Amino acid sequence: MSAHEPYMRRCLELAALGIGQVSPNPMVGAVIVHDGVIIGEGYHQQYGQAHAEVNAINQVLLKYENAADLLRNSTIYVSLEPCAHHGKTPPCADLIIKHQLPIVVVGCTDPFEHVNGSGINKLLAACIKVTIGVLKEECEWLNRRFFTRVKNKRPYIILKWAQTDDGFFAPEDGKQFWITGSESRQLVHQWRTEEDAILVGKHTAAIDDPKLDSRLWPGRSPKRIVIDRKLELRPDLNLFDQSAETIVFNEIKTDVVGKIKYIALEDFERFVPQYILFQLYLQDIQSVIIEGGAFTINSFIEAGLWDEARIFTGKPILQKGIKAPRLAQIASEEFTFAEDHLDIVYNKPVK
Repeated sequence: MSAHEPYMRRCLELAALGIGQVSPNPMVGAVIVHDGVIIGEGYHQQYGQAHAEVNAINQVLLKYENAADLLRNSTIYVSLEPCAHHGKTPPCADLIIKHQLPIVVVGCTDPFEHVNGSGINKLLAACIKVTIGVLKEECEWLNRRFFTRVKNKRPYIILKWAQTDDGFFAPEDGKQFWITGSESRQLVHQWRTEEDAILVGKHTAAIDDPKLDSRLWPGRSPKRIVIDRKLELRPDLNLFDQSAETIVFNEIKTDVVGKIKYIALEDFERFVPQYILFQLYLQDIQSVIIEGGAFTINSFIEAGLWDEARIFTGKPILQKGIKAPRLAQIASEEFTFAEDHLDIVYNKPVK
């Protein structure tokens, strides 16, 4: 293990605190070290607000009377390349140069077109020593949503479903049927606070009348997305209660009614997942949980447009009904919640 790794791991711990709050920006953590001691740290806490480097430097400035001298003799660790362009905030590379920090250690480079090496080049041009690639894989994995959106021009897709012990998704009649326990349902609500949006098909919306919020866990609720080709869903459903931004993909109209946005797709016979994900990319939606139904989930599996699947298996037995989706990939992680079993499956790596 290199001497840099403990400090970069702290950067990752800090960065992860921004999950669900900074999209479509990446999660970033920063640590400032002087003579082997952390004297300042920070992370990107909220979209549009100060970046990690700003918060770390400000902490040093507030804590120490000799802050300027300390910074001129310190190393700053950052999990992602410092930005070099004016966006919602000024460039972090400029701030590092201003305070004359002599050494910058970067976890991984930023693939965003307005950064993509320019932050590092700006630091090097100012005669700052830059080390790149410390815990590179871990840093890229933390921001897999951001990297997927930037590189693949689509949101990061998480499939989520529950299946009975004998492999069924729902009863034959499609009626609502609880498969998992309260602990698993609470975990799902936690997940919802971490992602930008949640998507369901028309039948799930009609049968379950879901709110698609995060009421069982503190945090913000995601945007709601429903596929309703012919706009057949009842207007009194929870999805249309104007409590959250809701996107309705259909083939009839494009319109905005309060917080409900209707988007007509150009072709509902082919490439529906592709069209949907491109529209969501254009709206800066960085990650989506797809929670059903089986037909909708299978359409994304068949298109190969998914990155992660979270599959609960509960104790109930149905013997017959709607078959649960199936994946060729083997589970990478397994967990137990009360009587429920959770498998997490990852698709091909982000390219």
